[in-house]
Amino acid sequence: MKSNIFKYIFIIFVIIIVVVAFFVIRNNESEQETREETTSTEKEIIRQIRLGIAQCDTLNPLLTTNKNVQDITKLIYEPLVDISSDYKATPMLATEWAKQDATTYIIKLRENVKWSNGDRFTAIDVQFTYDKLKENSSIYSSNLQHVTTLEIVDDYTIKMYLDQEVPFFEYYLTFPILSKTFYDTQDYYNTGIVSVGTGKYKVESVEENYIELTKNTNWWDRDTELSLEEITVNVYDSVGELYNAFKLGNVDMVNTNNMNIQNYIGTMGYSTKEIKGREHDFLVLNTQNTLLANQEVRRAIAYSIDKNNIVSNVFQNKYYTSSFPLDFGSWLYQEQDGSSGYNPEQANQILSENGWSYRNNSWQKTINRRTQRIELNLIVKASNSTQISVAENIKTQLANQGLRINIQQYSDEQYNLAIQNKSYDMILCGMNLSPNPDMSLFFGEGNLANYTNEEVTNLMNEVKNTTDEETIKNDYARLAEIYKTDIPYISLYTNKHIIAYNTELVGEINSNWFNPFCGIETWYR
Repeated sequence: MKSNIFKYIFIIFVIIIVVVAFFVIRNNESEQETREETTSTEKEIIRQIRLGIAQCDTLNPLLTTNKNVQDITKLIYEPLVDISSDYKATPMLATEWAKQDATTYIIKLRENVKWSNGDRFTAIDVQFTYDKLKENSSIYSSNLQHVTTLEIVDDYTIKMYLDQEVPFFEYYLTFPILSKTFYDTQDYYNTGIVSVGTGKYKVESVEENYIELTKNTNWWDRDTELSLEEITVNVYDSVGELYNAFKLGNVDMVNTNNMNIQNYIGTMGYSTKEIKGREHDFLVLNTQNTLLANQEVRRAIAYSIDKNNIVSNVFQNKYYTSSFPLDFGSWLYQEQDGSSGYNPEQANQILSENGWSYRNNSWQKTINRRTQRIELNLIVKASNSTQISVAENIKTQLANQGLRINIQQYSDEQYNLAIQNKSYDMILCGMNLSPNPDMSLFFGEGNLANYTNEEVTNLMNEVKNTTDEETIKNDYARLAEIYKTDIPYISLYTNKHIIAYNTELVGEINSNWFNPFCGIETWYR
């Protein structure tokens, strides 16, 4: 009897052991699956993003003529001075710069930098890059047009000598630096050669239809985490193919100033960020003109122009209104007041208070026993149909206020000659803005408006001769006030720059028109 009891107990014990073992094994398998899923998720988050290049000519940043390539190479190569998301000059391969006199700069280089192959970065690399930019035409050659000599003081110090004073010269030190040691054994002009860089990412491989970038483990900035590990740059034969790849989800981001991009990529499946571009159009009012020498006339013109009307009717709301050349997001001007006070009633009041009378649909005033009406000529380029449309819009708006405008269409040669000689009442101008905040074109000697103001001259001299950021910001705030109250110019509008990106792309998009990849190291998909 006892033997049967022990037998049953043994069987029950064996069953318990089997059941416990089963659940232990199953639990271990579940935990392993969870770990594998977590690892897989982590890899998916930080693995890569996909960019695109249309019509890639070369990855040599000094030889390329492709803006798309130029942007991509900013991930691989670094300049002496970088431009931040708010267009501020910030140290990169140069740690500091000082103006020894009006035309001499001393520049200290970063000492802990290696090229992606492990070679040491020194001043000789800057000398090599400088020589190449001076020898050959490059998109960066104009950065050094006023530099006559580069002198190496030691491995990490250089001097640059200029042929004239250049305000905010540090903004021209934004050209990428190449390795002399690398090109000592390579053909610089071989467009298929991919050089080493000092940037966040390095070229891992170049295939027929794509370029693989990976984290540069030799990057000098140990404090910045590169959570983005890999970047695949797909190469396309045309911009149309690039847009189509984005539409199909094969590219995660495109940047463009093409306002009709929706015609190519549709409207669904992506997000956009619109920022002010660099194309800036403005009216120049010749302050030496008999009528425009009167501030009340200039102010009345400014109050009578509805910029929103221009943007709506001429550009179908695909441009931004503008009130100051630096209102594209510069650290020196953060206001966004593009309407700049359209107020026709205020225009009438200003003229009335200064002795002008509204008669027969025009403003007039008796000066030296002669009746003077406000009637001015506005010069535009005959070859620029958009500019003509803007001028017609302005003419209509001012006519409704009793301010008569005659549009004069000049050939390109006549237009340029008028600019050179300052021979105009008003002229409609356009320019591509630079990150450099220099305002000499508007306020310097021989400026477009023939404008003189002692306070402005003092402010311009002060910003040239100080490195104190607070002083510079305060001076620029005052320059903006004078620009908008004394009215030597009327800023009209600025184009839009569009960043379109995959809705699955995560991270803060701090892009600007100078560098669409600001902060890319934090992005992931």
